[in-house]
Amino acid sequence: MTRTASTAESRPVQFGLITLALAFLGFFLVLPLIAVFDEALKQGLPLFLEALATPDALAAMQLTLLIAAIAVPLNIVFGIAASWAITKFRFPCRNLLITFIDLPFSVSPVVSGLVFVLLFGANGWFGPWLMEHGLKVIFAVPGMVLATVFITFPFVARELIPLMLEQGKDDEEAALSLGASGWQTFWHVTLPNIRWGLLYGVLLCNARAMGEFGAVSVVSGHIRGETNTMPLHVEILYNEYDFVGAFAVASLLAGLALVTLVAKTVLEWRFDIRSGAQH
Repeated sequence: MTRTASTAESRPVQFGLITLALAFLGFFLVLPLIAVFDEALKQGLPLFLEALATPDALAAMQLTLLIAAIAVPLNIVFGIAASWAITKFRFPCRNLLITFIDLPFSVSPVVSGLVFVLLFGANGWFGPWLMEHGLKVIFAVPGMVLATVFITFPFVARELIPLMLEQGKDDEEAALSLGASGWQTFWHVTLPNIRWGLLYGVLLCNARAMGEFGAVSVVSGHIRGETNTMPLHVEILYNEYDFVGAFAVASLLAGLALVTLVAKTVLEWRFDIRSGAQH
């Protein structure tokens, strides 16, 4: 097949573009990751493991996992429901719903956290009522979960909406015409068709939930051993000049990023294979 003019660059141009891209990635991505692991292990593996085994570090890890374990399933439910509604039905304010899904991408995470303080803080809209009933949202785990859910809820929906639009409604309509119920249609037709896109969205959602800093920082209160997630714990240790501890915990987050990257690549490969088989 003849190459088009836009892809017929000379070898030197191709080599220059590739070199520029690799140099950019190496400087802004690879070197910082190497620096994190180097600082974490600079004083030896025993101190690295000791920093990870402190009570505050363990509490931060547990809280990070807890928040992700709550936020991700909630976003799965919301993402599937929103994607189903947007792609399978036509209703008023449909475009407005799509805009609202994209809202966390355009609002600063710090502003998102402040919104929850205004709603659920001691002087917020619902703060007095919550205090009367002994309920604590801000500077507690519920507020951190709410902030994380808000920041991460576009990821699943935004992966599923284009996929479900491309697939159309033919398979679901065929199943319904054969007597399948709505739940059977979803479980046996829709879900298998979107499973790779769903896994991809869940992967990105989980990575963002575990690494979120801005919104969670505003609503957490920074209570050591209670409301500090791993990113917040890294900040506290760094400000206290505990560089080994800070970079040790940061290396776990960097490791999560690498695992996410590998899993993302595998899912994209599987999805491309599946799409090619269908076509």
